Amino acid sequence: MPRLLLSFSFFFVLSLSFSQQRFTRADSLRGSITPERAWWDLNYYHLDIQVFPERKSISGTNTIRYKVSSEHQLMQVDLQDPMMMTAVTQDGEKLKISKEGAAHFIHLVKKQIPGKFEELVIYYEGQPKEAVRPPWDGGITWQKDNNGKHFIASSNQGIGSSVWWPSKDHPADEVDSMMISVTVPRGLMNISNGRLRKLDRKEHTDTFHWFVSNPINDYGVNINIGDYVHFSEKYQGEKGELDMEYYVLRDNLEKAKIQFRDAVRMMEAFEHWFGPYPFYEDSYKLVEAPYLGMEHQSSITYGNGFENGYLGTDLSGTGWGMKFDFIIIHESGHEWFANNITYKDVADMWIHESFTNYSESLFVDYFYGKEAGQEYVRGTRTRIDNKLPIIGRYSVNHRGSGDMYYKGGNILNTLREITNDDEKWRSILRGLNSEFYHQTVATEQVENYIAQEIGIDLSAFFDQYLRNSSLPVLEHYFSDENTLNFRWTNCITSFDMPVDLELGEIKIRVFPTTKWAELKVDQRSEVKVDLDYYVGSFKLR
Repeated sequence: MPRLLLSFSFFFVLSLSFSQQRFTRADSLRGSITPERAWWDLNYYHLDIQVFPERKSISGTNTIRYKVSSEHQLMQVDLQDPMMMTAVTQDGEKLKISKEGAAHFIHLVKKQIPGKFEELVIYYEGQPKEAVRPPWDGGITWQKDNNGKHFIASSNQGIGSSVWWPSKDHPADEVDSMMISVTVPRGLMNISNGRLRKLDRKEHTDTFHWFVSNPINDYGVNINIGDYVHFSEKYQGEKGELDMEYYVLRDNLEKAKIQFRDAVRMMEAFEHWFGPYPFYEDSYKLVEAPYLGMEHQSSITYGNGFENGYLGTDLSGTGWGMKFDFIIIHESGHEWFANNITYKDVADMWIHESFTNYSESLFVDYFYGKEAGQEYVRGTRTRIDNKLPIIGRYSVNHRGSGDMYYKGGNILNTLREITNDDEKWRSILRGLNSEFYHQTVATEQVENYIAQEIGIDLSAFFDQYLRNSSLPVLEHYFSDENTLNFRWTNCITSFDMPVDLELGEIKIRVFPTTKWAELKVDQRSEVKVDLDYYVGSFKLR
């Protein structure tokens, strides 16, 4: 998700410390793997809906195919007010529904036998929440273009997919494949995830059937409805020929043909750094939307005004941010970190946003050189708060602080410096996307993989940077002409990160802890911490 320019987060609760927040049963029902979610594994969705622009309403069905993991007769499916779940059937039999907020508990009659695949159909309708400030305040955006044609889109990472369709609204369980069938008034198109399988035309409506053949997170499912025109190209990538498809409003075609050249540049850079694009089977699409943009899987939405930067602004303040279209690069980076590798709990959202923020500097690095990329990532430090931890509370649908963006990018850049081998660091980034290909993961898995590949214990590093908000400071002084004293302060007691120093013309690596250590050097000189480490430095005397 793009970062809000005028704030350090799109969340509404960051002004409160975690200890001040109170979580409700509704938070637990949304954010935890409840017993009514745990016993069944998603296999397939067929979301089949009709959109009524004039009424700002949706009606239809979601067919859910699932595998029974353990015996249970109560299933939780989520749908938020004011949407209404009107009926649920299994094998043609209507089932009882108990409702508690957005959580709908379906009372199954048929005995659920472990190992079996079962299916049910959910019927629903209503006027979904209208997004006020998309994509940060999610829902459905109902607008019209300059020609008076309807221009409609979904965006719901924060608020959840259940704001407009009934789903297992928890990130730990991704559906294996999905059909998205959307009926719209004749003259409009719907663009969703995956590939267009079929178009059914009637006198007054068209139905677009999109099929997603890869696992997909629920917030990545989207609809985009408008008077679209289409152009495309083929990209010769690491896994062969990739279809790159572009959909924009009719009036913007010529601008898009120029601006969307960044999509191929993005693909070249990110396949280099992260490995093959994870969804060749479903193509890559860039779709104009009536809001800034979002990382919908294989259907990236775009609303950056066909200009470079972030709405024409360089977020790094270095000039390098004006060399590319921020939304194309950032949101597409999420195809690797968010859509390929997805958090199991939103408390670990840094896995999405830190890596994708960092991808911006890697894009600059690839095309303009390493120092340009380093300047870019260092330039973003002015946007870091260092007030709250990056990781949130687990099992209550709670994200950590907005520092997961710019601080997260600088944390990863610091790990690159610790690795001290750019090809090895690249192999780690590619290895993450191979090791956790199409998986949901927890922070510990990512931490352990990086530590194992670098070959050092990083537990204190991650505790400091992800679970603590303070910035480590290297205190140092000379006790005599050739004895350098140093230690880490403003950090947890176990913090022991190595760091590179410049002493005049000499570069050395030291291994500070929170206890004073000494190092004999040839002669006293000014101490400079390598700028690419995200730390503070303080000379005592």
